[in-house]
Order: sequence, then C-alpha cells, then structure tokens
Amino acid sequence: MKDFTFMIYSQLLQALINVRYEFQTFEEFMQQPLKRVVILRHDVDSWPINARQMAEIEHQHKVKASYYFRKSVLSFNEKLLQQIIGLGHEIGYHYEDLAACNGDRSAAMKRFERNLQFYRNYYPVKTIAMHGRPLSKWDSKDLWNEFSYRDYGLIGEPYLDLDFNKVMYLTDTGNCWDGDKFNVRDNVISPFKFEIHSTYDLIDHIKRGVLPDRMMLNIHPARWNDNYMKWWIRYYVLTLPKLKVKQLIKQRRNRTI
Repeated sequence: MKDFTFMIYSQLLQALINVRYEFQTFEEFMQQPLKRVVILRHDVDSWPINARQMAEIEHQHKVKASYYFRKSVLSFNEKLLQQIIGLGHEIGYHYEDLAACNGDRSAAMKRFERNLQFYRNYYPVKTIAMHGRPLSKWDSKDLWNEFSYRDYGLIGEPYLDLDFNKVMYLTDTGNCWDGDKFNVRDNVISPFKFEIHSTYDLIDHIKRGVLPDRMMLNIHPARWNDNYMKWWIRYYVLTLPKLKVKQLIKQRRNRTI
C-alpha cells in the first residue's frame, strides 16, 4: 500500500492515542514535559497547503503540533498560516540564516531578527528549528556558537535543547523513517535503534508497545498527499533525485572528516 498519505497519517495519530500517548507542542514540552508524550514537529519547507490539511487532521484527533515555517515563498502563505494558528497549533521559525548569508554571521543575525519578528507579527514565537540546506556548506546552528537565541525570548531549539538519549527522534526525510544515509544535517546521536522504514512499521511498533515514552516525530507535510498524481510527482520527480544528491554530499563530507 502507498505510504505517506493523509489517511495513513490519521491512522498513525490514532495508534498513538490508543496506547495512551499524550501530545505536546515543543513549546509546551520545554516548559513542562509530560512523562509519556509525543512532540509532533512539522518543518514546512514547501507546500503549506499540505501543512494546513495536516493541522486539520490533528485538530480532528484533538492533538496539537509545532509548525516551523521558513521565510520563503515556498513556505509562507498568510491565509494558511492563520488557519493553522486558528486550529490551536504552535508556530515557530524554521531558520536557515547562516546558510542564506553564505557564512556571514553579522548579516545572518540581522536576517534572523527580521524573520523572527515577521512571524511574531502572527504568533508569539517561542521556539525555532534549523532548516538543513544540504547543498550549503554552512550549518545554520553554528550561528549559536557566537550568539544566543535566548536573548530573543526563545526557549528552545530541538537540536540543541532536547536530550536525545531520553527522547527518541524520528524524521520522515526521504519518505522513510530510516533515511540516515541520506540526511546531511537532520540527524541526531541517540541510543534508540529500531527497524522502522515505513509508517506501517512505525504503527506496528506503536501497537506492540516497544517504543520509548518520549518521542519527537519530525514530519514534513509536503511529503504527505492523498492525491496520486501529486504524490507521484513529489516522490519520483522531486524526492528521489534529491536523495541521490544528499547521499553523495554526505559521502563526500564523511571522507573529509
């Protein structure tokens, strides 16, 4: 059966609910973490209409998530953003400023400040999450080696503030849940090792009760679609070639370490 559809996503949420996981936004988790909880994180790299549809599904299941938007025409849509906020979800800034400014840290901080304020015009943003930009040699998280995002009233950045020895991290990058060989920057060091390739595998692990009590699922709405033609284009035209490029970049960088 075809994976990464909204129908399967709804089944994933219901499976988590059935085994009594609770849900928190990343902001809520940073302030008062629950013992058995899933943090639903969504990086809206593109196709914000998919993000709105995902937000509606979550609302139907009475769960909240954190949506991170780039400052890009591919990501931002004012009407859809406001609809997601209206459904009770958290909004954060999906920053890529150091990469966008080619390593110029001063220019990157100015860009970060502008874009953070842009999204704060819509929502009181308290958390941020890095966008990988795999084709760039600059890792935007390195901005915080010199500056502090806490100076801007921010309380969390997942890659820097979560203890992944205690919180399992899964991402759907590459339209799979085990795409470490492709991920250039969207990966963490963690003791949690499960054979989870498809969402069906993930649901099976949930039903068997073998997953830890705390998880962050990083889900990219643009990868999920019920429309067969859009799904086909997204996977075979946009995703597979990008995965090959990512794999080559990762192999090259590993050889230089």
